[in-house]
Amino acid sequence: MGSIGIPELLLIFVILLLIFGGKRIPELARGLGAGIRNFKDALHGDSSQGDQKNKEK
Repeated sequence: MGSIGIPELLLIFVILLLIFGGKRIPELARGLGAGIRNFKDALHGDSSQGDQKNKEK
């Protein structure tokens, strides 16, 4: 099994573009980034950082 190269990434991006359209992709990327950030915070136990973010909002 090989690694994912540039042609494969381009194919995935084109398929996502066709499915979701150009306007929804940034929204999906933001949601994915926030989910990964929350997951990393939960793994590291950075509850103080999460509490600080909630106080700012």
